[in-house]
Amino acid sequence: MRENATKREQAAAYIRARFGERPQAAIVLGSGETAFADRVEQPVRMPYAEIPGFVPPGVAGHGGELVCGRIAGKAVLVFVGRTHFYEGRSMEQIVHPIRTAAALGAKQALFLNAAGGICPDFRPGDLMLIEDHINLTGQNPLIGENDDDLGPRFPDMSAAYSRRMMAVADVAAAKEGFALQRGVYLWTTGPSYETPAEIRFFRTIGADAVGMSTVPEVIAARHAGMEVLGLSLITNRAAGMGNKLSHEEVLEAAAQGSARIGALIENILSLL
Repeated sequence: MRENATKREQAAAYIRARFGERPQAAIVLGSGETAFADRVEQPVRMPYAEIPGFVPPGVAGHGGELVCGRIAGKAVLVFVGRTHFYEGRSMEQIVHPIRTAAALGAKQALFLNAAGGICPDFRPGDLMLIEDHINLTGQNPLIGENDDDLGPRFPDMSAAYSRRMMAVADVAAAKEGFALQRGVYLWTTGPSYETPAEIRFFRTIGADAVGMSTVPEVIAARHAGMEVLGLSLITNRAAGMGNKLSHEEVLEAAAQGSARIGALIENILSLL
């Protein structure tokens, strides 16, 4: 645990030395959403490989750098891409960036991802506010000795996703002329896509979208006392509900939705 804390302190010191402002929010981008970083004003760019404890993503569409600066007048940390459990990474490696953001003083965390739509009302290109999540993986970043400097042994997850921030997101979307979907996100480890039988099961237990990220980061952020907003871009219909699934399809849909996502997040930040 002390080793992890030391890496976190080293990462925070490295970033602080290059970006002198205290960030208000951390934004973690999902598959194919790297273009959002171009909205950062006076950007300070740091490749993950240079930041202590950070692991560059090994998946197409996930960039691999931290961009610090301002959006809508707010000091922000934009994590361009994330590492995943299916890459063979540890829970600690996956949540190290968001814990570093908390150590730097960020109070809000915005998590974006690409997800398969399970709810039959969802269409590719829809944006879904994550109201809650289901974790079926058996993995949790808080397993092991608790670091009391981060948060309590048993953090409350009854309101993991901020209702206040969801209300702000609805207002921000209305300003852009569209409405957000809402639903429950289910995390699987991947990297294989789900079977049609699994998707039928997920729908039965209350999932509206499925993906391979975000949940560990949300748990770590809430453990650290951060206010959380989650947003899924529905890039495809889940297995058994549409065409054959591919990562290329996900990246194409994410690229098509990037401008709308960018405008939405910028408006959210302006209202926080």
